[in-house]
Amino acid sequence: MGPPRNCFSARQWNASTVRWWSAFTPTRWFGICRGKPAKRVEVNALHRGTLLVLIGASGLPAAEFRDPKPPAFVELRATAAAGAPNAAARDNPEVTFHAAPGPLASRAVTGDWAAFMGPTHNMFSPETAIAREFPKDGLKPRWELKKGEGYASPAVAGRRLVFFHRVGAEEIVECLDAESGRRFWQHRYATAYRDRYGFNGGPRASPVIAEGRVFTFGAAGTLHCLALATGRVLWRRDVLEEFKVEQNFFGVGATPLVEKDKLIVNIGAPGGPGVVAFDVRTGKMLWGADDQWGPSYASPVPATLAGQRRVLVFAGGESKPATGGLLALDPENGRVDFAFPWRGTRYESVNASSPIVVGDRVFVSECYGAGGVMVDATGKKVWENAAFGMHFMCPIPLGGHIYGVINHGPSDSEFVCVEAATGKEVWRHQPMWTEQVTSRRGPSEMKVGTFRASLLMVEGRALCLGEFGHLLWLDLKPDGYHELARTWLFAATETWTPPVLSRGLLYVCQNTKGALNGEPPRLLCYDLRGE
Repeated sequence: MGPPRNCFSARQWNASTVRWWSAFTPTRWFGICRGKPAKRVEVNALHRGTLLVLIGASGLPAAEFRDPKPPAFVELRATAAAGAPNAAARDNPEVTFHAAPGPLASRAVTGDWAAFMGPTHNMFSPETAIAREFPKDGLKPRWELKKGEGYASPAVAGRRLVFFHRVGAEEIVECLDAESGRRFWQHRYATAYRDRYGFNGGPRASPVIAEGRVFTFGAAGTLHCLALATGRVLWRRDVLEEFKVEQNFFGVGATPLVEKDKLIVNIGAPGGPGVVAFDVRTGKMLWGADDQWGPSYASPVPATLAGQRRVLVFAGGESKPATGGLLALDPENGRVDFAFPWRGTRYESVNASSPIVVGDRVFVSECYGAGGVMVDATGKKVWENAAFGMHFMCPIPLGGHIYGVINHGPSDSEFVCVEAATGKEVWRHQPMWTEQVTSRRGPSEMKVGTFRASLLMVEGRALCLGEFGHLLWLDLKPDGYHELARTWLFAATETWTPPVLSRGLLYVCQNTKGALNGEPPRLLCYDLRGE
């Protein structure tokens, strides 16, 4: 009796083999896969009763998964869509226009926000000459779009802003002028998605813009590639149906990643593939990887680890027992460098905070029990901190420390700073204050705070969007929490969509009806252009 001789991957062993291996063997073993050169495999009995296999630098070969239904596709015609002038846009009946934004400062550095979490995939903005004070009478929107259901953030390329939401029984992709809200085009299609937990039925995954194309991934698994210039469908796939994936807790929630000519998607098909690369031009599957973990709500991010280009996927969907973890993949072929299990034990736990890269290390976290963990470029654990777990917020690595908003929230959400090298907690703080409000019942006081907030780094400071519509400038330092400025954009719950900054304009989603004034959910554009 002994371990399987044809493969090192624990996920291909049955339960009895795993029990035997855990009970009767040492924690380290060197062996030879059948027909393959020798390499080192380290086996650790992991927390939560899961087995972790750390594979050496040669990694696992990509599995051979077949494309179940290659789509028909249309070639994209050459166009200068991203730079198209405002004159091409039409009046938008769903937009209220207030005032044109001010001019950009001559020294301003600006850029696109074409992918989820921005150009560097970690909520750091390269923009400069951004206003650091808020007007005394509050920050007023330049335009606002009456939005439907959904938690997706917009994507911006040039003067074109793409927004993805749901109105009635349709998911809508629309392309707007970023400075006025005027409409270039709109694409609508039917959806029957219903959220079984009572949250809204709109899309969770944000649109992605790349090479004149727009990619959207709806809550029910409809994947579209559209022409940025016209909105024409270039190809589409019904991913859940094609790959036989059951609806996850809150539907589809992980935004795809464009890496060169590939659209990388965490689909979590039963028995694999867990991650798929589609050809951005044709929609055909180029490779599939992983057969153990379902789809999460964390988006894949690119990284360079030990000099090698990789894609990091924090996977893990609905399963009993709850399973999931961090995958490091070669984007060229889907080869798995390592698979590091990390998931809370609760059935309804989710992995929703995207990985962040800290040098040659990767940090992932969740808030249902496991907390946060740092691993190196080979997938070996460096440290863990069970009290430093993000729900769906992106933590910020800055100056040898990591700053994050922890816990499930809202009442227990806190700002925490830890040392990036050790995971040791430096400080924690829960911002709270009192607002004087006036409602239909008259004036009163309301105790509020940031709660499950999003952070966006700009010129060394953090823009913080609070869960109930507050916007703050923060100075994040190891010596504590420093609030520099604060304004209240609106009084509404579920402000969970990360803000977007492009060309000095800030885009914020109000996802629920206003609690004080009754205004509808909106996409709002604010002018942060400094002098």
